Amino acid sequence: MHTGSFRDPAGFIFEHDSNLYRQINLAGKQDYEFFMSSGLYEVLSSSGLLIPHKEIKELAGLPNSALRHKIIKPNKIPFISYPYEWSFSQLKDAALLTLRIQKLALDHGMILKDASAFNVQFIGSKAIFIDTLSFRIYENNVPWDGYKQFCQHFIAPLTLASYTSPIVISTLKVFLDGIPLSLATKLLPTGTKRRWGLLAHLHLHAASQKRYDKANLNPKTKSRKVSPTALRGLVRSLEKTVVKLNRPQHLTEWGDYYDNTNYSSTAFTAKKRLVKEFLEDLSPTPKTVWDMGANDGTFSELAAKLGAQTVSFDVDYQAVESNYAKKRSPDLEKLILPLLQDFSNPSPALGWAHKERSSLEQRGPADVVMALALVHHLAIGNNSPLPDIAAFFRTISKQLIIEFIPKEDSKVEILLRGRNNIFTDYDIEHFEQAFAEHFKLIRRETVLGSQRVIYLYKAKAY
Repeated sequence: MHTGSFRDPAGFIFEHDSNLYRQINLAGKQDYEFFMSSGLYEVLSSSGLLIPHKEIKELAGLPNSALRHKIIKPNKIPFISYPYEWSFSQLKDAALLTLRIQKLALDHGMILKDASAFNVQFIGSKAIFIDTLSFRIYENNVPWDGYKQFCQHFIAPLTLASYTSPIVISTLKVFLDGIPLSLATKLLPTGTKRRWGLLAHLHLHAASQKRYDKANLNPKTKSRKVSPTALRGLVRSLEKTVVKLNRPQHLTEWGDYYDNTNYSSTAFTAKKRLVKEFLEDLSPTPKTVWDMGANDGTFSELAAKLGAQTVSFDVDYQAVESNYAKKRSPDLEKLILPLLQDFSNPSPALGWAHKERSSLEQRGPADVVMALALVHHLAIGNNSPLPDIAAFFRTISKQLIIEFIPKEDSKVEILLRGRNNIFTDYDIEHFEQAFAEHFKLIRRETVLGSQRVIYLYKAKAY
């Protein structure tokens, strides 16, 4: 059983012969069969809202199980990401997708039994729902069990991000089941109470939750009833609330990096040419590329044009927003996934026994990692030793395209400004020595019109 899917009695994800499957338990049989026969699956999968699957009749080597009803094989997601790695707009799109699916489910006599943001993944820039077992047969007048979870996973973080800072979204690392409404309402400005959607779904919801929790202690308390009309009204209200939330327009340090780079146009063109050559010379052509410190995805596009599934990481939320919003051809949009990632503090393994959500390292290695204009931030900005940096890249990459920027470069001088020069081993000799421990040098080129050097490395076998 996959450790991230043990909570649902209706079924679970498991790996067999390096492929992912989902077991439908007998407990989920009725809902699954209705889901398939009602036409809902066809509507969702054909419109690209839900990950398609195939039913598997037999699976060699799989032990018998008295709990099993069926086995299905969902299409593979190129890269699993998590809500705390998404930009504001990605989380907003995931929320709207969830509500759109909820409306379609109600049209077909079903309802989402939960509203976890982890039910959504991204293939390139397109959000897609992945939990086939999240649907159950709708019962009249029964409230939506996922309402509170939707507010915690989507409404609370989106509102906090909109009114304070998108950095708040990263706190979903701590609050894996969403930001508690009682906390969110304490952090929000009082002006949010004047917006009906936020008043209803956050402030009044948080207050009623306290009363409801106390009422649950009374055995005479009757369960609430919500009519189908009221339920649809709730979904529409949630949708309007999400649509009206906008990301704050804050200037950030790296949000417009390529507009303020110290590269001359000649050097920047030469750098793009070198990276393109390095990628094209690789054999076989890489299937997966991680662009670390990607900014707006300019260099990610070079990898995607070769057909590689490219994860475009950056620590700057404005850069990730720009990358996500960037207009690209349909082919490139399917291949470039912008994500937030702080490489001085990469996503760890989280959840029960540290196994529910994989660390960044566990989701690798990528065929190729590109680390352009990044090492000086780790070595000087974060005081990370070069040998440790090299060892880290070895754990996540099979091949590495990496740029070294010397102290004489104006970008490095900015990092050193006002600090004692304790970085005596930050030079090209120590850099090459550190990376030689873990990689074989394939190619080394100085960027025309600069002192920067780009390397192509192949990871050594351990």
